[in-house]
Amino acid sequence: MPFPRIKSPRQLYAEVKSYDRVITPDGPLASALNRHLDRSHLGPFAIPPRRLAIGRRQESEDRLAFLEMLDHEDISWKRCAYAVGNILQCWEHQRSHDAIFEYDGYVDDATERTVERIGKLETASMKLANETIDPDLDVIVVEPEMLTQLERAYLPSKYDTVDLFTDTEFELPPFRIHDSSTAIVETILDSITDANADNVGIVLDQKSEYSPLIESALEAADIPFFGGPGFTDRSEHRLFLHLLRTAHRGSDIRVSEIRSLLTVFDCDVDDCDTDKRLHELDDGDLAWLVDFCHDIQEYTFSDALSEFERRADNTLDVFREELETLTIADEYVTEARVDELSFYLQTYEVPIDRENEGVLLADAKSASYVGREVVFYLGLDDRWTHSAPRRPWVDQDAQFTRNLKSFQLLLQSGNQQHYLVQDATGGSPVTPCLYFEELLEVEYNRFSDLPSTSHQIQTAAQAGDAFEKEPVDVSSEPVETISKSSLNTYVNSPRDYYFSRIVDDPEKAYLTEGSLLHDFAEFYVNHPDAVDEETLSEVVDLMLEEVRPLIRSVDERTCRTEYRASLEAIVSYLDANPPTDGAFLAPSSGGDNAVAAHFDRDVGAPVTEHQFTDEELGINGMIDLVQSQRELLDYKSGSENSATSIVKHAAILEPTDEPDFQTLLYLTYWRSQLPSEQLSFTLFYVTELVDDVIAGDVDVDDALTTVTYYPESLTEHVQREEFFEYLREEGAQKCQKILSKIDYQTYAALFDAAPLVETTDSDELIESEFGHTMIDRLEAKIGEYKYVATGSKQLMRKIADRQKGAFFKSDLDVFESFVDERLTELNRRRAGDEKFPIEGLAGEPNYRRVDNRDLLLEGEQ
Repeated sequence: MPFPRIKSPRQLYAEVKSYDRVITPDGPLASALNRHLDRSHLGPFAIPPRRLAIGRRQESEDRLAFLEMLDHEDISWKRCAYAVGNILQCWEHQRSHDAIFEYDGYVDDATERTVERIGKLETASMKLANETIDPDLDVIVVEPEMLTQLERAYLPSKYDTVDLFTDTEFELPPFRIHDSSTAIVETILDSITDANADNVGIVLDQKSEYSPLIESALEAADIPFFGGPGFTDRSEHRLFLHLLRTAHRGSDIRVSEIRSLLTVFDCDVDDCDTDKRLHELDDGDLAWLVDFCHDIQEYTFSDALSEFERRADNTLDVFREELETLTIADEYVTEARVDELSFYLQTYEVPIDRENEGVLLADAKSASYVGREVVFYLGLDDRWTHSAPRRPWVDQDAQFTRNLKSFQLLLQSGNQQHYLVQDATGGSPVTPCLYFEELLEVEYNRFSDLPSTSHQIQTAAQAGDAFEKEPVDVSSEPVETISKSSLNTYVNSPRDYYFSRIVDDPEKAYLTEGSLLHDFAEFYVNHPDAVDEETLSEVVDLMLEEVRPLIRSVDERTCRTEYRASLEAIVSYLDANPPTDGAFLAPSSGGDNAVAAHFDRDVGAPVTEHQFTDEELGINGMIDLVQSQRELLDYKSGSENSATSIVKHAAILEPTDEPDFQTLLYLTYWRSQLPSEQLSFTLFYVTELVDDVIAGDVDVDDALTTVTYYPESLTEHVQREEFFEYLREEGAQKCQKILSKIDYQTYAALFDAAPLVETTDSDELIESEFGHTMIDRLEAKIGEYKYVATGSKQLMRKIADRQKGAFFKSDLDVFESFVDERLTELNRRRAGDEKFPIEGLAGEPNYRRVDNRDLLLEGEQ
């Protein structure tokens, strides 16, 4: 994959060494030429136009012009920055600082005042526009196409030119494909030492993930580097801005959003409080921060910075100087001023003192040449492509040519070039930089379509460099039983299950709400006479008090309405469906119940919150309500699911990405108490009735989903006369018609001719031998009418539907074996015989149901 080779600094020097001045398009290229200077020379030799014009390295002109406007004009910061940016850009392309007046759409009062101010500044651009290089000097220009129009205006009337590129071809080294950005950084770190750091350059998009990774890796390895984080990138500066923004966020700011601040302030907050609102936390360590946020309007920027310095035990002298430069140090910290300060720091590069030692970090969009022996290029993706300014004064073709030549020069910097890339991220291919389309003569969509090599980094454990292990003579205690929630998590992702056992989860609003609704339901079953309108209002207040730190303040009124409606729905259901006497159950001592504790009452009815642990079955759980000896009920605060959906997500042979084994697990346990009985498990979605309660039209049945267990096979079940009568009443029209023409004995005989295929796929059943035989027999009995075939198919669909929405004996038998297999597997992994994999039984985990996403490392097994 060749394209034109650049001349080496030595080659280029040989062609230009006789000249007085060598004008280069890039500062580092000029430095490389100057290092070859082998004779005494008066004045600069190789130098970019701007540095020659001003005689020194100048700060960015856009910031200087912006600060000049702040000092003398009363214009909003964003409007001022917009005008400055347009004027300087137009100047660069059209050679005159007032050239923007030729473009009416970009001229307003702010623009006119800015042009006037800029015209009075002594800048490199003004010298480029008004002066020229001494015509008595012998001048040569390196690759003049890479100079802007303003830079060309500075050239003398007569000068020579020299090409930067040769007629020979540069053979692009193969791309080195790695699995992740972390792997790329590790590869580089293995190649750099303190001794060779001055010979190494790294080119990357400074806004990409590579920038913080490489900076932190070099810092951790005590390898010096420069050219990386600027003024705004310094962590202490970002954190101070974060503090100011936090103070203006109001009372809804959550602990999770200010973790970095709490860390620098050395404030410890329990993990369970992560999702709570800062202003609702009763924590002495955070009282000063809450007060600071409340009183922010009384602080000046200088005062706020002093408070930050004191709490962070750090000194931000440079930031204080910049506040004074902006003349806002003594202004009050208003939200508008914070926004303007943030905008300024994002827009302009504030100069900082750097020690130019160690590894050079160069931005792919700013650098054209890296004067280092070894150069690593990270990413090389479409983020390396320049976005040409969409302004009428820009010659797009000329701009593209400059960018393309700059890219070619950059790619050939150094004596050794290493292109480290990823072929895909997040399952999507990485698009190479668009300039490759102009330089390469092959078609490609991703890096692996081009000459490349794949590399895999050996982990510390594989290399034998992991943490040392000391054997301990302790065996892991086996898990004897598992709950429905743990089983759901384990089946989705064993690794997530593992972390859920050792990492505390933050308290969630919906979990707290659900727990309190459960507590009220239990309380009402135990003390129905103690609940009246006043009691319900008091329970709503209690719920709000508990949940307030977890919800937005604007949502409190809505929550109050929803809580009241949910409580009334529970009362309506229990009044209409009181549980039977629980004499058949063991007495209960009652557990923790916030509602009962609030009213100083006991809750000991055995039918509520019935806990069970069955080591023989390997399961444990808590039944919300034993409605009767054969009926169980569970309160739900989420969205309603159908019986079909519940059975589907309890599948074992073909697990879904939303595993939920609660109903199956509870019915399995209850079957052990009543082995030959038909059982039911009802889910009461108490929050589903909120709108109906508010409208005064409540039908509790609308919020109930019941899944039935039949202690027999599907074949046995559908042959029963009860199912025959169900089809006559609930079947589709044609199904009811054909059954009205036969008796039960004829129906039962349909199952003798061929075995029933027990499936949830109705088409499979219809096309089976049983299906064809059924249609043939009914046509023989009733007549070969079209409705007979249609009705027969409707009947078989009802059979498949029954399989979809209920559990049968074999389902629970298989589940018992499934639990045994999972516990055996789980204990094998706990003993260290194998890892807890990320992937669950359905393959890649459903990350929406993962609690510890940050701990599941991409690419690991």
